[in-house]
Amino acid sequence: MSPEASRFAGRIETVIDRIAGLVSWIWIVLIALIVLTVFLRYVLGASRIELEELEWHLYAIGFLTGIVACASRDRHVRVDVFRERMTPRNRAWIDLYGILLLQLPFLTVVIWSAWPFVADSFSTAERSAAAGGLSQRWILKAFLPLSMSLLGLATVARLLRTFETLFGADDPEPGS
Repeated sequence: MSPEASRFAGRIETVIDRIAGLVSWIWIVLIALIVLTVFLRYVLGASRIELEELEWHLYAIGFLTGIVACASRDRHVRVDVFRERMTPRNRAWIDLYGILLLQLPFLTVVIWSAWPFVADSFSTAERSAAAGGLSQRWILKAFLPLSMSLLGLATVARLLRTFETLFGADDPEPGS
């Protein structure tokens, strides 16, 4: 892989790491919100549907961003029983075929399908069906194509790294 491609992959990974670092604070906010909701319900006897819905929204945003962060650093779930017995080159071939035949088509379909879903929610000013629920549901729905687009960038970086493993120049000095 050329040095430019390697730097490009590194820049993508850095941007995703920064976004994931910022969004990771959402888990602290979510925990505080859950504690508040439990306190309100079981101590004060009050229930706030908008807080409960906000919990689900924050969880979805955190989960979708977490998927991107895991894929960016190649820490996603695999069948490690088989993978650990493979050579790095065989792993790279599996990754290449998985990215090209499964991940990229999946991302294309999800992104292509999700934008009309978001646009419809925005144009109809969709709100929660629950009385007192949250409005502006398009914001939450927009995280699906946005996170899948970020996952697409992470996939490009992973693809560049895979090409480097498969087709890059051999290391001139062993152990370097």
